Amino acid sequence: MTTYNWDLIEKLLHEVQNGAGHSFTPRPYAEEFVAQHAGVGREKPNLDHVKTLANEYEGLLLDRGFIEPRPQDQGGNGENYILTPRGSSLLSLLDSSIPGNDHPRQVLDEQADALEPTVFDDLAAKAQIA
Repeated sequence: MTTYNWDLIEKLLHEVQNGAGHSFTPRPYAEEFVAQHAGVGREKPNLDHVKTLANEYEGLLLDRGFIEPRPQDQGGNGENYILTPRGSSLLSLLDSSIPGNDHPRQVLDEQADALEPTVFDDLAAKAQIA
């Protein structure tokens, strides 16, 4: 069973969503993530581990069709991305600004690999997950 750091993935997807004209740089996003978690009284995650995870997640999200290179007419610079419809669905399930986001994360955690495209697409199509 594959487990993911959904908070970190949410952070990365938000950075993709807001990244027109900026290079996608997962290592600094990992640093921001660690600082945010330390600032709210949580145990501070290991920075090197989070940086490694962020880099791995970038490749995973790209390879599995959650993000894709941003077209130039949308602010693409060859080093940034846009959310695909699959990525938008994932972000909407993870979005911590929406009350009750724990249930979708729990359902995702119960899968052998929730980010495997066919598994995710099947889950995202079910209205009761959200």
